[in-house]
Amino acid sequence: MNQKASRYCEQCGKAKRACICHTITTIPCDIPLIILQHPSEVHQPIGTARILSLSLPNSQLFVGEDFSNDAALNALLDEHSDVDYSVLYPSDEAIPLSSKNRSTAASDKGRKTGLILLDGTWRKAYKMYQLSKNLHALPAVKLDEIEQGNYRIRKSPKESGLSTVEAGFYALSTMTGDQTLFHPLMAAFNSMIEFQISQMPPGVYERHYGGKNENENENENE
Repeated sequence: MNQKASRYCEQCGKAKRACICHTITTIPCDIPLIILQHPSEVHQPIGTARILSLSLPNSQLFVGEDFSNDAALNALLDEHSDVDYSVLYPSDEAIPLSSKNRSTAASDKGRKTGLILLDGTWRKAYKMYQLSKNLHALPAVKLDEIEQGNYRIRKSPKESGLSTVEAGFYALSTMTGDQTLFHPLMAAFNSMIEFQISQMPPGVYERHYGGKNENENENENE
């Protein structure tokens, strides 16, 4: 067995000691979801795309940077398929999800509405979108203003920067009108964050991320 491969959980892709599989809850959502993951995110300890792909049976995850000629993806995006996909990307033409009727019901053309998420840093997601010409023909959508994400151990160039799972949570909640259904996504996300913080030497989280572990705050208030 490949020694490096044996260090990682085959299902979630995390190091076995940081496996998130036990935190995953299957969510009955029939919105087709495609996650395009940058290769650098595959074994990222604090990556969140796998929370989505493991929780949502109607999701598919592709790894790469330029998806223009990805045969499997292009088959899903084919105009003769039964799904109309939009890509969650804040382009100048992006339309807020809340301003559209993004339900799971069949559209006038008898097709479902699907969503594509880009999983990578802002810089890498930008490059993925620019390189993947097949995405440019799709409608771009964006989230309504979100005050702040809870990605406490990964810095973002945007104050309101969200992790991939948070973006998925808000997008799917908007599309279905049901936020409660997707709470297990956030529970798994927060569990992963707390585990990673617990593995840091004393003071590292406070020094580098400007905060305190929620568990420490709870202890202080007891």
